[in-house]
Amino acid sequence: MGSRDSVVEIDFLERRLLPDSGSNDETESEHGVETVLYSASFQELEDNYVKYQTALWILYSLPLILAWGIGLFMLLYIPVRRYILRKDIRSRRLYVTPNAIVYKVTKPVPFPCFGVLKKEKYVLLPSVADVVIEQGYLQSFFGVYSTRIENVGVRRPPSDDVQIQGIADPRAFRKAVLSRLSNMMSENFSRQVSMNEDFQNFGTGYSSAAWARHNVGACIAYPMSPSKSFRHDSFPSSGELILQKLEEVGSSVKRVQSLIQEQHCQKSGTIE
Repeated sequence: MGSRDSVVEIDFLERRLLPDSGSNDETESEHGVETVLYSASFQELEDNYVKYQTALWILYSLPLILAWGIGLFMLLYIPVRRYILRKDIRSRRLYVTPNAIVYKVTKPVPFPCFGVLKKEKYVLLPSVADVVIEQGYLQSFFGVYSTRIENVGVRRPPSDDVQIQGIADPRAFRKAVLSRLSNMMSENFSRQVSMNEDFQNFGTGYSSAAWARHNVGACIAYPMSPSKSFRHDSFPSSGELILQKLEEVGSSVKRVQSLIQEQHCQKSGTIE
């Protein structure tokens, strides 16, 4: 049951993130509209990509001619291979949404009469470390680039890596991804700052409330004379409390002085 629920959750996320067509700037989901920030193109390099893959196929086929004639069958398979490559690159869709990088492709199987193979893949932007652009010697000859998306602290098998060839402008795609990552980091930083400010304001308010409770406790511990007491329906301010305490201290000092004077007078009368 757990695996079934996880599959349903992944399908739900993919429906939210994956767009329906490449011509729209927005893709509809079950709960609203998902904005497409950048859409990569493959059509400009279709011929170069097909030529590059054909040359690579021939290089693989020639050494295998000596291996029971397997390379000869591979050479005869070239027209079908080129047909599959063109269908592949024409069906590719690569998007950058506010939350993820989405890649969709539909291509025929090695024998096209048996149907097509659909692939939909997405990479959440917070898990992206970098977008690496690579170009080998044969790729540079045909002007084809390979784009690889690196993940942050996630170990995956090589077959699960997101590696895409034939993007017309891979640098623009990389710039779009990194720009969105930078904006997300700025938004997270501003959110953390606002949370810290709210916490500090809450701490300040809590300290003021504690100080008020302390003053109320002081009033209860040191009651004033009835003539100077406040009504129960009014609450004294901090300045009034200080003045009341000073008056009480002053009255206590006067009483001590009067006692000292009385004792002094008694002593003087005894001496006489």
